[in-house]
Amino acid sequence: MRKYPVVFLLILVQVLLCISSQAQEWSRFRGPNGSGISEVTGIPVTWTDSDYNWKVDLPVEGSSSPVLWGKQIFLTGDDAEKKSRSILCFDAESSRLMWRRDYTFDSYHLHRDNDFASATPCVDEDGVIVVWSTPKQVLMIALGLDGKEKWRRDLGPFRGLHGSASSPIIADGSVLLANDQMNPKRFSFYLPEDTDWNSGKSFLIALERKTGKTRWKIDRKSELAGYATPCIRRVGKRPEAIFTSTAHGITAVDLQSGEISWEIDKLWDDRTVSSPQLHGDLVFGSFGKGLSGQRFVAVRPDKSGGKKGELVYDVTKRVPLVPSFVVKDDLLFLWADNGVVTCLDAPTGKLHWQERVGHSCYSSPVWIEGRLYGISKHGEVIVLAASKEFQELGRVDLKEKTFATPAIANGVMYLRTESRLLSLGKAK
Repeated sequence: MRKYPVVFLLILVQVLLCISSQAQEWSRFRGPNGSGISEVTGIPVTWTDSDYNWKVDLPVEGSSSPVLWGKQIFLTGDDAEKKSRSILCFDAESSRLMWRRDYTFDSYHLHRDNDFASATPCVDEDGVIVVWSTPKQVLMIALGLDGKEKWRRDLGPFRGLHGSASSPIIADGSVLLANDQMNPKRFSFYLPEDTDWNSGKSFLIALERKTGKTRWKIDRKSELAGYATPCIRRVGKRPEAIFTSTAHGITAVDLQSGEISWEIDKLWDDRTVSSPQLHGDLVFGSFGKGLSGQRFVAVRPDKSGGKKGELVYDVTKRVPLVPSFVVKDDLLFLWADNGVVTCLDAPTGKLHWQERVGHSCYSSPVWIEGRLYGISKHGEVIVLAASKEFQELGRVDLKEKTFATPAIANGVMYLRTESRLLSLGKAK
């Protein structure tokens, strides 16, 4: 009988170790549920080249963000001249390239700041998922942690003026993707005369994680291609996938059944790029056009169980189009594309402060130990206090163009510039 307490303690220790291990993962774009929030400590405010654990030159260039599982880092990139795009796996401790997989493609038109492998992969204990898109094909590929291919799915052609960048996520045994495309008939003045008017159909899709088979698919209207990555909202024990799009505004989908739980209709006439965030019963989304955000919204699902969402408040000046937001401790931080940062009271939208901190940016800020780390397009890291009062803490030049968002795991921040991967901080 005396053995039972010992056995219980051993099981408890194993469970706690498992939870601790899972808490270290950065398995999708912007980490845990896309929040950009890390609980690690010890990342410096300022640093020099001698403070990096290692720096490695990448064999391909790109703007996708790194993801981690255990001691493995995964990222993608392309070689435009060779018409090849790659997924790379590095050892997080030594920077050794563990494996590389290359895929050829036919070149196509892109926005000047986009690349052919800009979607961030996602990863779990079974391996890594990547999405490659061309006008002819949206291809999803599942690889094991060893780089061996497990399955692939051709999801049909893609139509978008600037190329694609939507990133997949893994949740509750499914792989989710928002395939938000452009309506070629509505925007025909942008397209050449030989355009295939019937190509490209917008949809939301969930695939079985193990097999790649379709669990559910929701056809959607098309206006302009969007690039937002979904997140998961828990309603009791029921998970909802939250999507934002140009044509449909904000949509919640029951993750198990594939039925739309609620939706707030079209909120703006242009695209959505930054990814939705959650705070209590609020859902945040941003919409814009050209090079800037035009409207940031906070919405609340119908508490009575209806199919419509309620607009709680909105912000229409100096809001982000590309960078996603950070919400922590009732504070909401909007890091706009033009380098203006705004701190709001998350529940009410009340302004605390607004300051211009630097050059334009595509990278999304991350929260570490009460600080915000944002990166400009030129590679300048700007560190701010994540508080009700504005305070700049430090600046560091990465010395190269940077569009990617850092990944934080194992006590380390991994920074990806256009052609390099850097490791900063010490695991404790």
